[in-house]
Amino acid sequence: MEPAPYLRRLTLRPEKVPDAAGFPFDLPFVRDLDLAFGTAVTFFVGENGSGKSTLVEAVAELCRLPVAGGGRNELSDAHAPHLRSELAPALRASFARTPRDGYFFRAEFQAHFASLLEQRRQDPDFLGDPYARYGGRSLHTRSHGEAFLEVFLSWVRPGIVLMDEPESALSPQRQLTLLAHMAKLVAGGDVQFIVATHSPILLTFPEATLLGFDDGRIAPVALEQTAHYQITKGILDAPERYWQHLLRDED
Repeated sequence: MEPAPYLRRLTLRPEKVPDAAGFPFDLPFVRDLDLAFGTAVTFFVGENGSGKSTLVEAVAELCRLPVAGGGRNELSDAHAPHLRSELAPALRASFARTPRDGYFFRAEFQAHFASLLEQRRQDPDFLGDPYARYGGRSLHTRSHGEAFLEVFLSWVRPGIVLMDEPESALSPQRQLTLLAHMAKLVAGGDVQFIVATHSPILLTFPEATLLGFDDGRIAPVALEQTAHYQITKGILDAPERYWQHLLRDED
């Protein structure tokens, strides 16, 4: 695995934490945040509400990417419930070198992004074909997953790529396509991935760093130790046993 080419460390700036600090500063991991990125691919893994997406949003802002999702050309497009990360100003990011480009892939942003491309197509002042990099036609003509994957597969430039639960738009087969393209980009040595996910399939990326969020702190975790892997493997190996528990709990 290549070393992380861009973002190497995130630390808390205690003096920037508000006195009356609520969310996101009440997330258990925030107060002791000192996070190193040693490899080109890092996965955030944990239950809903553990703070994975909140931290990815903060990284996006520190990398001058829109919290809503997208690239630097979409900074003015407000498609998120909030436009800024409350956590980002309280963090210090250390870079081996500054990424010249980047993209924040959020599955829920893709419909907005497809509409943005159509607006550009209709804008007489926009030069070129906004669909050229995405298969030559509107992303609205494809399924959610196809559109998401088309945008990702078009990424061939050096830079930092963030993702928040990309599996929500992709079938298991398409997740394998995503992994293959990630591996190709990482082999070039100039792309860094930080991905928040629940997908055991994505977590199999060879030699990636897996950071667990489930115990009130962020710590390295092995694939086999993650709840996502254990539950998925368990129910596939013995579905009847799981269903006995599920039905008993329902009763």
